[in-house]
Amino acid sequence: MTRLVLKFGGTSVADTDCIERAAIKIAAEIARGHQIAVVVSAMAGMTNDLIEYCRQISPLHDAREYDAVVANGENITAGLMAMALQKRGIAARSWQGWQVPVLCTDRHGKALILDIEITEMEKRIGKGEVPVLAGFQGISSHRRVTTLGRGGSDTTAVALAAALGAERCDIYTDVDGVYTADPRIVPHARKLGKVSYEEMLEMASLGAKVLQTRSVEIAMKQNVPVQVLSSFKDRIGSDFPGTLVTREDDIVEQEIVNGIAYTKDEAKISLVGVHDLPGVAAGIFGSMIEAAINVDMIVQNISHDGTAVDITFTVARSDLPRALNALQKCKELDGTEIRSDEDIVKVSVIGIGMRSHAGVAQTMFKALAEKGINIQVISTSEIKISVLLAAEYAELAVRALHAAYGLESK
Repeated sequence: MTRLVLKFGGTSVADTDCIERAAIKIAAEIARGHQIAVVVSAMAGMTNDLIEYCRQISPLHDAREYDAVVANGENITAGLMAMALQKRGIAARSWQGWQVPVLCTDRHGKALILDIEITEMEKRIGKGEVPVLAGFQGISSHRRVTTLGRGGSDTTAVALAAALGAERCDIYTDVDGVYTADPRIVPHARKLGKVSYEEMLEMASLGAKVLQTRSVEIAMKQNVPVQVLSSFKDRIGSDFPGTLVTREDDIVEQEIVNGIAYTKDEAKISLVGVHDLPGVAAGIFGSMIEAAINVDMIVQNISHDGTAVDITFTVARSDLPRALNALQKCKELDGTEIRSDEDIVKVSVIGIGMRSHAGVAQTMFKALAEKGINIQVISTSEIKISVLLAAEYAELAVRALHAAYGLESK
């Protein structure tokens, strides 16, 4: 008997009609002989409302109490989904994170899953019961409710699938798969039948909002196939109507480039005239670590006289004020000019075929040049090339690159 984990996102459980529709899909999978576990998000908009309540009470709130508040959206959906299944004659019960338990780190608001103790859930599944787990939440070593950050229900679902030894994790959302580019920008973007874990990880981290990055990391580490599909279409996951995220070895025809991603949530920091001495860079980026700020693209250039260097890097736009504050206190930057720019966008081309094909970068640079788009920073890895551009060119760049690599619908 095949075991599946089905996850329904906020738009898929936005109201009771949507929950009923999701319950029909669950029942259809059970009718095909599958054992099913379900993970649900909060109803669309509810988490935002709960966050706003916290802000109204105190902008600088206790993170532990914040988690105690915002975790409740998923609890409500889990109970309603269990009722909808029971209404259809299916044995079901809701589970909150602490009841399983889903064991997490103590970092409130951005906790990591350490383990899921599935002994009791396994017993109930074996007896034919469908567990409906509230996503996005767990419990810390101090017995406090924790949350996993926005999109955390994806991570809950994949981690549960790994713990239960599920054959697949189906992520039901408001899109019917992973596309070669954002269809709102590129109307002829093509839906991908399969995409590798590595490509999906790059897409998720570079701006594609389909899956949370950590959920893809767990899927890749635990070898859990993940399918992204629409909850608003009639077909169910076992018909494979969506995009399957799987091992590279399972993809027969590997495209050179599989997608174009972009993100506007970046800010650029340039340090001009940094002392060219051992340990200076370590001190600069150590200050970012102390401020809990993730740094992305990094470029260093030596000055014309060889006595100093210029360092440019990017951070999340929301982290820019804290980053600048930390840099101004950094002793290694005495006499250094600190510049920043929020009016930027990062555009990336992604594809596992880059490993064995030359000319991918040249195609990118030529396509952008033909549109008069200047590149500010370049960063590469084995399967992606990212460039930093002025924000005004974001959509033009995405469309130009999508056409240059021949990714239109066939």
